[in-house]
Amino acid sequence: MSDLALPGSIEPARHKGPNLDGGLNPLTGIIYLGVVAVALLFVAYSIYDDVDATGTRVTSIMPYLLLFVALLIALGFEFVNGFHDTANAVATVIYTRSLPANIAVVWSGMFNLFGVLMSTGAVAFGVVSLLPVELILQVGSGAGFAMVFALLISAIMWNVGTWYFGLPASSSHTLIGSIMGVGITNALLRGRDGTSGVDWSQAANIGKALLLSPLFGFALAAVLLFVLKTVMQRATPALFAEPKGDQPPPLWIRGILILTCTLVSFFHGSNDGQKGMGLIMLILIGVVPTAYALNRALPESQIAQFVTNSKAASGIIEKKGAGHSVIGNPRPAVTNYVAQRQINEGTYPSLAVLIRDISTQVTQYGSLAKFPADTVGNTRNDMYLVSEAIRFLMKDNGSDLSADDVTTLNSYKGSLDSATKFIPSWVKIAVAIALGLGTMIGWKRIVVTVGEKIGKTHLTYAQGACAEITAAATIAAADVYGLPVSTTHVLSSGIAGTMSASGSGLQWSTIRNIALAWILTLPAAMIISGTLYLLFSRLL
Repeated sequence: MSDLALPGSIEPARHKGPNLDGGLNPLTGIIYLGVVAVALLFVAYSIYDDVDATGTRVTSIMPYLLLFVALLIALGFEFVNGFHDTANAVATVIYTRSLPANIAVVWSGMFNLFGVLMSTGAVAFGVVSLLPVELILQVGSGAGFAMVFALLISAIMWNVGTWYFGLPASSSHTLIGSIMGVGITNALLRGRDGTSGVDWSQAANIGKALLLSPLFGFALAAVLLFVLKTVMQRATPALFAEPKGDQPPPLWIRGILILTCTLVSFFHGSNDGQKGMGLIMLILIGVVPTAYALNRALPESQIAQFVTNSKAASGIIEKKGAGHSVIGNPRPAVTNYVAQRQINEGTYPSLAVLIRDISTQVTQYGSLAKFPADTVGNTRNDMYLVSEAIRFLMKDNGSDLSADDVTTLNSYKGSLDSATKFIPSWVKIAVAIALGLGTMIGWKRIVVTVGEKIGKTHLTYAQGACAEITAAATIAAADVYGLPVSTTHVLSSGIAGTMSASGSGLQWSTIRNIALAWILTLPAAMIISGTLYLLFSRLL
């Protein structure tokens, strides 16, 4: 396969690569399908167990069938993400002969799984915060499901399309574009300006991370290789050599390359794996709010702190709203502020009422696990709405908050988020399995592009290690700040940087196609998701 041109216009490989065409052992296929079946049964049992623990009686099977379909699509996105993005992590160890291809993909899949299991959830809810607030609050409605189906299906369509042509496009980029397409279309359908359908401040932060990470990857990998050559080339010339046939590198070099592959796989799982988690939680909240709307596992010891933080925050907001009162439902005024980010005379008093109501309910029941089934959905929406309103107020110059006010409100927001922004262990396990299984299938097209078609010469051991170290460090840093980045773009740009630094030269036809996919991904995903949302909102 490595000697042939892939579909599309990517330049054919110039060098004989490793053997990527090992046959599939029937036993391996049986084990693979067995894992898929066990994973699906595990998901079904976990949902049953969580719902049963709330004492809720199931009166209709239809919502659960819709839930199952939605979860399959969400896990399908992570599966595609696995073979689409993770191929980048294994390309270097395969093309430097550090690991055979079949072992490399299993190894990478395993550490992707570990990365997902140890993730914090910060990226998951950072991505979700881009969605229109009215759809998040009504995620169990037809419009809510239309949103989830549209953005996931559009992301899968674009990822599979770029994979077919062997283009290392970004799953992160694709999902962000899909979310923006849904947000803009939803705003237009509601008679608002399309620009009001997206949290542009959050989109700007994520956009900067996606835009700057490949540039950072190119520069850092190039500098790292240059420093490495200056310091170590005379002492260890083997590190800067190309592989000889199918002979593996010296043991210490092999260890470095396997370690860097392991780190990229782990951090890819910890970052990219979270994108599907947030959407899965929205699906679960929409269909089974009694089990997933509030964090029923939140320790009672944190309830007292919650109430204390509520009183402090309420005092600040009431002072801001002094002289104004609320007649009727306070939610529309707060929802309008979150959607429009414009403070009016009803914003502060309405927000103060919601904060008091939430505090009263939490005090009354004493534990989130004791909330009645018919109240958890509304309480969760109120908590989410107040959390988002406070987030925007702390950024709003017109709010005129002091540093102490911001600190107090931030503590209260943390209490709200701990009650609403949580991910059950079984969701992490399901996403980890989907990402890991995806890694083990369909990886060859991207591996060939990354391994053979970016530079004009064969990948050396040092080039592979520098690109992988750069990718691992960049993704880890983004994970700390809760920002999604593209493993694909960071690693492929890192390889390009090492090729440029060593004077090997670049295959510009490939670079052009990767750049074109990078430029087109956002608008294409927006158009596809917006069109699908328009269609699904008419059908559901």
